[in-house]
Amino acid sequence: MSTPPPESPLSPHRTAERAGTPEPIGANIGGEAPTPAPPSATEPDAAQDFWRELRGSTQARIGLGRAGDALPTTDVLALRAAHAAARDAVHLPLDTAALTEQLDVVGLGTATTVASRASTRAEYLRRPDLGRLPADLSGVEKGSADIGFVLADGLSPRALAEHGPGLLAALAETLRERYTLAPPVIATQARVALGDHIAEAMGVRTVLVIIGERPGLSVADSLGIYLTHLPRPGRADADRNCISNIHPPDGLTYVDAARVVAGLVAGALALGRSGVDLKDTSRAESLSATDTSTIAAATENRDH
Repeated sequence: MSTPPPESPLSPHRTAERAGTPEPIGANIGGEAPTPAPPSATEPDAAQDFWRELRGSTQARIGLGRAGDALPTTDVLALRAAHAAARDAVHLPLDTAALTEQLDVVGLGTATTVASRASTRAEYLRRPDLGRLPADLSGVEKGSADIGFVLADGLSPRALAEHGPGLLAALAETLRERYTLAPPVIATQARVALGDHIAEAMGVRTVLVIIGERPGLSVADSLGIYLTHLPRPGRADADRNCISNIHPPDGLTYVDAARVVAGLVAGALALGRSGVDLKDTSRAESLSATDTSTIAAATENRDH
């Protein structure tokens, strides 16, 4: 009986194997010793030192280097993890009971919870228009406070859960001496414009909508504040002012955000409106104060 000829590397069987899952590098083929995996080609140390210093000033993915003609495995895995965190931040349901307990500590009164007309998270994502309309506002207490607070889950309930109580505490601490503050309202499946309906029901003069911002691959827990003076249904985005990227320690701090809000509220009262005509001057005032202090200190040192 003759021995069959050895299988050709191009035979159908081999071709099918190659079309399937490839054998790992180093597999023991034909009894040969395992072949070690080749080392990955990475950026030179000098280049990595250059990028490492710049990475300290940004959360953006810069100077990732390469392994052959692709990204290093570590960076690929980090990117996948960031993408998963962003998706989780969008779909994570807001624990309104836990958030209500945390907001009670701020001392503005017990928070009321309302919902938009989007009945599910999937519908909320597909139908932004439903997220701008209230389902029922009968539980919202009518008053005449200067400022109302709406804490909305938005596109990152995680951000509201993590930063909402701390941010509201900083806002209350900054604003309560000059203005009357209404009890907070928690809004679920909410878009920014839902705050106009809630504010009208509350009877407030200015509303601050604290909302979870759209997660990205660098930040998944960022909050934004949308300020609207004389709110009412039908207000456009041009009628609002936005303070974004609030997520200490890497983003804007609660105290700094509250300082900006205080300046905008005062400006809206003086101007009679919010929006594109209202500008944030807090940074310029801060720099001016710093320059004045520096000049005063220099003058004092010179006199001595």
